[in-house]
Amino acid sequence: MNNEEAKAALAKLIGCEYTEATKAEITKLTGRARVVGPTDASTMEIDESRIHVLAGGNGVITGFRFG
Repeated sequence: MNNEEAKAALAKLIGCEYTEATKAEITKLTGRARVVGPTDASTMEIDESRIHVLAGGNGVITGFRFG
């Protein structure tokens, strides 16, 4: 699954609260193990298969980026 396909698959999660269960759902939907939550630490390396979850201060998912 490329990044555009992953973004389309994840669109239904926008507006949901980010939790460990949501993280597991992201992995299940995309087949990608590297999911970085909004408060998780991450390395500076570029990895296009890594999914960064973007969320507001209330923990609600606002989008996703890759890298």
